[in-house]
Amino acid sequence: MRKLLVLFLSASTLFLHAQNIMNNPGSNHGNKFEQLGTILPTPNEYRTASGAPGPKYWQQRADYDIKCSLNEKDLKLTGSETITYYNNSPDVLSYLWLQLDENEHSSINNSNYQTSSTLSAQGVNTTQIDRLLEAKTDNGFGDKIAKITDALGKGLKYTINKTMMRVELPTKLKPGEKFVFNIDWSYKISNRLVQGGRGGYEYFPEDGNYLFTMTQWYPRLCVYSDFQGWQNHQFTGTGEFALTFGNFKVAMTVPADHVVLATGEGQNYAQVLTAAQQKRWAQAQTSKEPVEVVTLAEATAAEKNKSTATKTWIFKADMVRDFAWTSSRKFIWDAMAANVEGKKVMCMSGYGKEAYGLYRKYSTKLVAHTVKTYSHFTFPYPYPVAQSIEASNGMEYPMICFNNGRTNKDGTYSEATKNGMVGVIIHEVGHNFFPMIVNSDERQWTWMDEGLNTFVEYLSEELYDNKFPSRRGPAWTIADYMKLPKDQLEPIMTNSENIIQFGPNAYSKPSTGLNILRETIMGRELFDYAFKEYARRWAFKHPTPADLFRTMEDASGEDLDWFWRGWFFSIDPCDIAIDTVKHAIVDVNALAQAGGGFGGGRGGNGGGNFGARGPRGLDKPLVNAFEDISKIRNREDKSITFLNDADTSLRDFYWKYDRGIIPYDTSIKITAPAGGFGGTPEPLTAEEKAKYANLNLYEVTFSNKGGLIMPIIVQFNFEDGTSQTEKIPAQIWRKNENKVTKVFVTNKKAVSIKLDPMRETADIDESNNSWPKLGEPSKVAIFKARQAARGAGNGGQNPMQALGNK
Repeated sequence: MRKLLVLFLSASTLFLHAQNIMNNPGSNHGNKFEQLGTILPTPNEYRTASGAPGPKYWQQRADYDIKCSLNEKDLKLTGSETITYYNNSPDVLSYLWLQLDENEHSSINNSNYQTSSTLSAQGVNTTQIDRLLEAKTDNGFGDKIAKITDALGKGLKYTINKTMMRVELPTKLKPGEKFVFNIDWSYKISNRLVQGGRGGYEYFPEDGNYLFTMTQWYPRLCVYSDFQGWQNHQFTGTGEFALTFGNFKVAMTVPADHVVLATGEGQNYAQVLTAAQQKRWAQAQTSKEPVEVVTLAEATAAEKNKSTATKTWIFKADMVRDFAWTSSRKFIWDAMAANVEGKKVMCMSGYGKEAYGLYRKYSTKLVAHTVKTYSHFTFPYPYPVAQSIEASNGMEYPMICFNNGRTNKDGTYSEATKNGMVGVIIHEVGHNFFPMIVNSDERQWTWMDEGLNTFVEYLSEELYDNKFPSRRGPAWTIADYMKLPKDQLEPIMTNSENIIQFGPNAYSKPSTGLNILRETIMGRELFDYAFKEYARRWAFKHPTPADLFRTMEDASGEDLDWFWRGWFFSIDPCDIAIDTVKHAIVDVNALAQAGGGFGGGRGGNGGGNFGARGPRGLDKPLVNAFEDISKIRNREDKSITFLNDADTSLRDFYWKYDRGIIPYDTSIKITAPAGGFGGTPEPLTAEEKAKYANLNLYEVTFSNKGGLIMPIIVQFNFEDGTSQTEKIPAQIWRKNENKVTKVFVTNKKAVSIKLDPMRETADIDESNNSWPKLGEPSKVAIFKARQAARGAGNGGQNPMQALGNK
């Protein structure tokens, strides 16, 4: 009779399951665990199925020899360049495409990617009207091409299409050949704070001086690649750059009292520096502390006595994808040598007196810290120089970046300003790795450089200070974005120009996803190995998203297609809820029987968010009050030394009162024997009774309300104040993406259950993550069984089903 009953239960269950599928096709199982398949491009001899470059991988090269002159009075830059273009592709080329990024500022040659606009009920101001009028006329900005010739001086035909320029080749450029040509050009330098953009000038009315950030400043080759041919998307100012590697030699003629800092290494310091400055530069080569090559006093004097003469600074840089420079008489320049993976790297900073109180103390040390930490997580930094320039900006180029971080006029600063400066310096210096070396197409996939870089930035910030209040990286920080209405969201795999919430989509969500992979899904060891393999494979090459996805799986042995599909190709959020909890305790004295089972008190969902981020405010402590999983593990890892612990000179008064050193002044988861549960029960031995006595069983049902697949992390909090956390891999959802049930066993009685206690999955609704009150448990019998005859038993039925539910 018992056997018949068991079979009946099984048949009923199967019937109900089949009926459910017929009535609700696809309701339980969709495609969330299917392979990406044709979503990713077909592997070929250029890019393999493993994610590595193929045996016939190729990429182009462009070398530049540039001479330019900066006219400070007329705010104009004039230049001439000789470009040597190498066709390493298997294709015959009849023309070349170049980018004219300065046309971003032109009213007639900009990309003309317009957005919708409206009239305000409060009216419009004159600035808005002036911009509308200016768009109808030529405002004079943008590249003026004087001529383009071949190596012999013969003119070449060219066509300007907005921010792109096509140059016709006189003869076909065959594989393995090179072509040399010249371009003469000029442009009116824009006021970066008015016209916007990355490059231009900033004017300081207090002393009548300029600070020039010369970026995207010369006509430069577009990428021609195996996966898309010519990259010729227009430059709108949002999606950034896809550039070809090459060698640069650049000569910049500027006012004689200007200091020039640039991509690469200076070639003629003996001609442009004073004897005292050269001596300090030599001292910096071995110094472990920043040395002022150009001092505050020298910069202050230069501000007052403007030279009318000129000097030419010459820089060289090999195997870089771009070149940027800055020029101003306002610059203090400090430098020191850093040992990075056994190689000397000159870490430097340039800044005006307005940033002296912060940059002199922090900037160059942060540059050194960044190249060291990024080298640890990727590959050794290959360049001889890394530098940070304070320019009230945030933008990156090879070996040089522009950042913000100015003090108040009296030299004081808020902790928010300091932390902002720390974050932006680490971020922009980190861009040397992504995309300056791992050279992705920023014009198409902003997240491949910004997201990956922001992820490693978070790792670097954490190793700078375990209490640093990182804004991006920890899972909980992205939840507010992921709970937005669907019309304000788009997948990470969205073209740069079409993103509504650019920062969260391109920076925060991909970086958070990688951190979740590292801490919660893969584990640090597997993740770090695979991520480093990706960086190593694609250093000085042009990777695509498929190369990243495939390499991470290939190097780790983890099938992550479900994760890429959910996190990168969809906008579903994570919202996992506890639906029901049933509690049973083991009755070791009961006779074996197929009854008993689970009882369950009923309870209500507990409410409340997990906690606050911690106190914030301009003059209040800003260290991260939330104990993120990364922070805890980093403290436990005795091989890690935080920069702030190693270098006490970085501890200012904020650091001290954040940690209470000085007071804060408010004014300022049972198995059956082989053969199943059939046969005659045997009583438990004393030893077995002791083993199973007082065990608690909890059957918890979870629902996936958000749609995004994530692991289930469950914390049981016990009567004695202790807790136990169990992590169920995301594959628990593979047969039912909407609802799963799991039985847990504990030695103690739980007083509450909480999902995702460390907020690792970016769950957008924590109010359904708790079950704070459990009802009185039923008793469930535990028994042994022996097989009475071959084939007896319940046929391998789930033992928990045999026990029954009620």
